[in-house]
Amino acid sequence: MDKQARLEYNNSLLPPCLQVLNAELVDFDMEAATCEMHFAIGEQFCHSVDTIQGGFITAMLDAAMSHSAFISQPDILALPTLELKVSFLEVTRAGPVTAHGRVVKAGRSTVFLEGHLVNREGQVSATASATAKLVRQKNT
Repeated sequence: MDKQARLEYNNSLLPPCLQVLNAELVDFDMEAATCEMHFAIGEQFCHSVDTIQGGFITAMLDAAMSHSAFISQPDILALPTLELKVSFLEVTRAGPVTAHGRVVKAGRSTVFLEGHLVNREGQVSATASATAKLVRQKNT
């Protein structure tokens, strides 16, 4: 499967919680275990007029981080989060937002992830780190 086909396939599998945030996987690097996702966030996800609520920022970061693992290790069935830390650095307003995720280290059953969110002004507005359990396909 070429890169474009893999992007289209992964975008077809996005769950409704990411579809409602207008998520799109736009790039990945399997060797570097990284990915980039774009979101188009409406004001219904905001407080204080057009400031995106932190839970939605967390969801975007979590999505990018987990997709970096799913893309780089195709035998993963599920990726339940064990721990997640988010730091909010700048305001993230409604509109286009870009999330980047990367696998820091993956073992047989645990993966360590990092991510950052870039707001419409081009600033890194939030960072995250996570630990997740790798649920892999059983070899038969």
